[in-house]
Amino acid sequence: MESKMELDKRMSENGEEEMRETTTKKRQLGGIKTMPFILANEACDKFAATGFHANMITYLTKELNLPLVKASNTLTNFGGTSSFTPLIGALIADSFAGRFWTIIVASIIYELGMVCITTSAVLPQLHPPPCPTQQNCKEASNTQLWVLYIALLLTSLGTGGIRPCVVTFAADQFDMSKFAAASRSWNFFNWYYFCMGMATLLALTVVVYIQDNVGWGWGLGIPTIAMALSIVAFVVGAPLYKKVQPGGSPLIRLAQVIVAALKKRNIVAPNDPSQLYENKELDATISSNGKLVHTNQFRWADRAAVLTDDDIDESNHPKLWRISTVHRIEELKSVIRVLPIWGAGILLVTSHSHLGSFTIQQARSMNRHLSHSFEIPPASLSIFSIITVLVGLGLYERLFVPFARRFTENPAGITCLQRMGIGFTINILATIVSALVEMKRKAVAADHNLLDKPTATIPISVFWLLPQFCLHGIAEVFHSVGHLEFLYDQSPESMRSTMVALYSLAASFGNYIGTFVVSTVHKYTGIERNWLPDRNLNRGRLENYYWLVTGIQVVNLIYYLICAWCYTYKPLEELIESSEDIDMELANDKTSTQDSKVITRETELAIQQTS
Repeated sequence: MESKMELDKRMSENGEEEMRETTTKKRQLGGIKTMPFILANEACDKFAATGFHANMITYLTKELNLPLVKASNTLTNFGGTSSFTPLIGALIADSFAGRFWTIIVASIIYELGMVCITTSAVLPQLHPPPCPTQQNCKEASNTQLWVLYIALLLTSLGTGGIRPCVVTFAADQFDMSKFAAASRSWNFFNWYYFCMGMATLLALTVVVYIQDNVGWGWGLGIPTIAMALSIVAFVVGAPLYKKVQPGGSPLIRLAQVIVAALKKRNIVAPNDPSQLYENKELDATISSNGKLVHTNQFRWADRAAVLTDDDIDESNHPKLWRISTVHRIEELKSVIRVLPIWGAGILLVTSHSHLGSFTIQQARSMNRHLSHSFEIPPASLSIFSIITVLVGLGLYERLFVPFARRFTENPAGITCLQRMGIGFTINILATIVSALVEMKRKAVAADHNLLDKPTATIPISVFWLLPQFCLHGIAEVFHSVGHLEFLYDQSPESMRSTMVALYSLAASFGNYIGTFVVSTVHKYTGIERNWLPDRNLNRGRLENYYWLVTGIQVVNLIYYLICAWCYTYKPLEELIESSEDIDMELANDKTSTQDSKVITRETELAIQQTS
């Protein structure tokens, strides 16, 4: 009969073996092998979404015969809704559903919306009769518009689950710690954005051409099929994915910190942060990549971690509406620090929320011939912006980063905040160019007596619009990618879907404010020389709108520079372990912590350079 010591030893060995098997299985999940499935899903989704929305202004004005401002505001409002719903989807994913199931359900809802609008394009009774002269047109009836609104609403709801979860789900498949990221020769967010750009480019060339030259049935049907394929691709890869378990509602945790701090508003927080309450077991599910370190900002919140006699219940569990850990308090501080930087993106979206609609109308009046028989579809002009993004991302990764690294000694070349600031500046230049080109377009129209002929082709090449598209593309390389990486990097790990959703929420607020600005400009700039007329853009003053947008962007840039100057990066403890470290931990729990390294913002650079 075995002695108790031998029995304990065997049980210990069995436990260690189970831990090794669990660790090995965990390491087998995720990684580069999951990217074909995830990126195929996202590429098909991006292809479908771009093919669906890129030329929608043409569908509304030419097929449903809506006035330009009404059509533009309709798209902007639903665009704002599509940018607001990701916050709801992210909260669902982070709280209880997980990113995997949120993506699947949301993709199905999106597919239903696309089937709905494709059906409306095919059936004659669901759209008004054609109006080629664009004069005295019969607008779509309320019933026909409701079919459109239901389709747009379903796609908006689907976007809410897809947009914040796919990029974070893909990033979950890799070790995104600073140490691991610095050891890689590539930036995940740059390459993610590159793949999405390729899908967008394909949609803007193939799908838009089909919509303009073949018909809207096929033009919307192809994106619908692509969306269905994206769902299949994502489900096929399910056994390979690393699925991060949700850690409970992040909003409830933030609310608990605030309530606990308010309840203890009369208590003075100690100067020594080691006296504040910590509970590793409680925070285990929300700090697997490392615990947030105490900071001296927003000291009022530290009161929530001052332990009193009433904070622990009879079963020795903390009362979370009275006491919070340092990690949870730092989650709140991280969110507060990010919000001012995030807010700068709202007015940036406001400034160009309607530029796509107006630019397509400009292009439609210009000479778009590449040959006697081929014309560039107006909505396809966006390909020049996408091509600029694709080329720009490659040059940024291979040329700009190594060049900047010589001066900054930063492995990433420049910080996310610096990258975003450059993007803000280039966007201002793009808007200035837009105003100058519009002045040139109208001058040519006046010289040829075409100001009162909205359907006539003005003898000026559409390639005059090319510089502004290229500048917007360069700005996106810097601002959009930098903004996305900033939100992922600076957010608490348990709130990454929610914080990435802020990227879309900024677009939502920006689109709604943009609608208000356009409606106000249209309402108060007169009837004879309205800046944004309903039918004849030649008699408008679109350039004045662009100058107004330029002023908004300049004010926004000044605000951003102030926020960026005052920003403090979050400090984080990262546990860096090799496979040998894991074996050591299994062999001897007592010595495992000797191989861990605490990385703070001050020592991070040195560690990255050593790697």
